[in-house]
Amino acid sequence: MSKATRLTLLAPLAFAWLSGSALAQGGVTNSTKNPNQVAILHWYPANLTTSFRVGQVPTGVAFDGANIWVTDLLGQTVTKLQASDGAVLDTFAANRPAGIIYDGANIWISGSTLSKVRASDGAVLGQFHVPGTGGNFLAFDGANLWVPGIASTFGFVVKVRASDGLVLGTFHIGPPGSVPTGVVFDGANIWVTDSVAGTVTKLRASDGVVLGTFPVGLVPTGVAFDGANIWVANSAAGTVTKLRASDGAVLGSFPVGLVPTGVAFDGANIWVANSAAGTVTKLRASDGAVLGSFPVGLVPTGMAFDGANIWVANAGHGGLSKL
Repeated sequence: MSKATRLTLLAPLAFAWLSGSALAQGGVTNSTKNPNQVAILHWYPANLTTSFRVGQVPTGVAFDGANIWVTDLLGQTVTKLQASDGAVLDTFAANRPAGIIYDGANIWISGSTLSKVRASDGAVLGQFHVPGTGGNFLAFDGANLWVPGIASTFGFVVKVRASDGLVLGTFHIGPPGSVPTGVVFDGANIWVTDSVAGTVTKLRASDGVVLGTFPVGLVPTGVAFDGANIWVANSAAGTVTKLRASDGAVLGSFPVGLVPTGVAFDGANIWVANSAAGTVTKLRASDGAVLGSFPVGLVPTGMAFDGANIWVANAGHGGLSKL
């Protein structure tokens, strides 16, 4: 068989493979990837998702500069993994841990209490009885923790001094019946989603004064800041809303997947965990264009960025995905 004939026969097969690969990766129309490269150890990023078994119902994820921390709500543990390879470094007992965040030196865990843990060795530095603990989201403003909570008739957010766990203030969010859920810091202000009212509230971090309440979508939950704008996941609408942080103006609403919950920013893009779809959606932060949708595990919820990869807690099957 001549070389020209072999090329004629192989070309349709190569096109079919590349087309299938392109479709599998979310709409890429051109690719130089070839499985023969893998066969001869000329690697490309063929493995788009790596998974690790972590607990039973992982929900929250945080990065401490070197390691990933994951809360397991059902197993009542917090696991510390090496970010480079996912190796488990330690597992610590915790009481109904859900939300988790890093303050530059310590890990804070929202459960039946608000716990402060030294990141270097997992030593418990304090447990504080704070109204509202137990939710999936926390925020840190450089000096204080902000914890969303619910009382019998109203929603609120609590400001807690990170140095000693002292409650500095409790601030109402929305009308009676409000349910504050997600919370994020924008460098000067705190933003809190209200999953019942369909709004996000902006408070001045220094004193908790409400600077504005802005409508977003149905059942807003997770929220992230991209350096200029606030992104809110609207769980019941299957969208994310982008608001200008300076004045709350809505800059756009973008479709993602089913029941979006967690949101993370990687320095250029927004990642959204679609808890009912088992996927994460990647959007370009500048204009909201969808760059891809990637399968992870069952019921993805919390997310964190480690400077290179996105980590996703899959509450439905006890897995942690690294993309």
